[in-house]
Amino acid sequence: MTRSPEVFGKTVDEHTRCVHFATELDIIAIRFACCDRYYPCHLCHSETADHPSEQWPRDRWDQKVILCGACWSEMSIETYKATDSCPECAAPFNPRCAAHSDLYFARR
Repeated sequence: MTRSPEVFGKTVDEHTRCVHFATELDIIAIRFACCDRYYPCHLCHSETADHPSEQWPRDRWDQKVILCGACWSEMSIETYKATDSCPECAAPFNPRCAAHSDLYFARR
């Protein structure tokens, strides 16, 4: 399987886990609105990017910016927020990621 796209930051394995979040369920990466690059988490972005992060505005939640680290399929924010697992491969996602949602996605 060809991996695409590239994930930046302090990844620790081929499933996009990073030094900050590395449980069995931590398998997504987010393409940041500010730089159009995938990172495993906000901490990876803060530590390696040369600019502050920006939230995805609500009117752009239909864009495919979430990457499943199990099958490497991309999904929209709307799809990601409506499910607990990848729609393509059924790999479960970490439900605790919702606690950080406001760091990535604007409410309005």
